[in-house]
Amino acid sequence: MQIRVLGCSGSIAAGCRTTSFLVDDTVLIDAGTGVGDLTLAEMAAVDHIFVTHSHLDHVLAIGLLADSVTRKRAALDRPPVVVHALPATIAALKLHVLNGIIWPDFTRLPTADKPVLAFHAVEVGDIVEAAGRRVEVLSAAHTVPAVGYAVHASHGAWVFTGDTGPNPALWKRLSALRVRALFIETAFSDDEHELATISRHLCPSMLVKELSQMPVAAGDALDVYITHIKPGEMDAVMSGVAALGSRHRIVALQTGQVVHLPD
Repeated sequence: MQIRVLGCSGSIAAGCRTTSFLVDDTVLIDAGTGVGDLTLAEMAAVDHIFVTHSHLDHVLAIGLLADSVTRKRAALDRPPVVVHALPATIAALKLHVLNGIIWPDFTRLPTADKPVLAFHAVEVGDIVEAAGRRVEVLSAAHTVPAVGYAVHASHGAWVFTGDTGPNPALWKRLSALRVRALFIETAFSDDEHELATISRHLCPSMLVKELSQMPVAAGDALDVYITHIKPGEMDAVMSGVAALGSRHRIVALQTGQVVHLPD
């Protein structure tokens, strides 16, 4: 399994792209501004988009990608790009984004019978077969309805938490999985602990408490990648994480990074 980090920042600045991960060339997990670094051919190869929640930094590129690839996919007679999301997230996208005011409704374009986008509703616990992968919908605890995802392979799973605050339900599920790599958000440094709590994000002290709930065999450790750090806050967040210590291997994700996991 290959995970290409198109964007992993909590907002935008030079060199910072918002959340989007490309799995094996055809599956996007979230569609933030990082999608814009794909070539047109790479965009046209995407068949599935799994959305964690409705916030702009995670959905901005859905409509833009649809606009870019409509002609190319129609010429190849490709089926719609399937957008998998919670019903509440789908409703928000229809009402606030693909509404003909903010952006055209590409679930009805170029024609209603052959659109470039289609929605598929999911719930926590669902497992979706997509491009030869099994994608499981995980619990998340955010300010809007939200999920994370686990992409399964025979040797274990890659897990992305999505945006979440403290979430015991996630760790209960992960304790039953063989997690090969964990992408987990830590949006704020500890001096913004209150803001992290209100916005249902994590800061270093909260992160370490969350990771302590992940069982690992004696002498083993989990590969943990920190995502969703706000621009300019990398040093503060990662130094805070390092100061607290952890049995796990923790590093910050970088835009453009590629993570390989065995199938």
